[in-house]
Amino acid sequence: MDTSTALEKAAAILQPWALATATPEPNRLDVVIERGSLIPAVKALVKARWGFFSALTGLDQPPSGDGEPVREGCVEVLYHFCSAAAVVTLRVSVPYSDAKIDSICEVIPSATLYERELIEMFGVECTGTPNTERLLLSDDWPEGVYPLRKSFTGFQQAEGQEANHGSAA
Repeated sequence: MDTSTALEKAAAILQPWALATATPEPNRLDVVIERGSLIPAVKALVKARWGFFSALTGLDQPPSGDGEPVREGCVEVLYHFCSAAAVVTLRVSVPYSDAKIDSICEVIPSATLYERELIEMFGVECTGTPNTERLLLSDDWPEGVYPLRKSFTGFQQAEGQEANHGSAA
């Protein structure tokens, strides 16, 4: 099946849940869905045997202001599926105030690694993921500090201390 046909098939499969679609590149289809539609949409792709789950990424969208109506910050969760050169991305936004999304592990068990990363790095709770142990950050990492959110600027060092960059004194 060529790329164009694969994307058309995916669009048809996902049509019942699509709020919006976009084709940012000839081989890509982005489908915006509500978080409550995530599991049915993923199940539909799996049932149709459309490609494979490739990755899950987070995209921080901080609160806006600067002359625009203020909108709450959110994390956009992107679920990438591939079939040869065709890439379909399910885009789900979750607000900071309710940063929760259902785990897709009941459908794709291997997604737990990606979900654990999303939990740690963006602060999005993946309800029902089978393992929530730390994956990347140390056990003493402060709760509520998410290093891939744009608001994270690093930890400030105590005044007068120089950073240790691995050099011997």
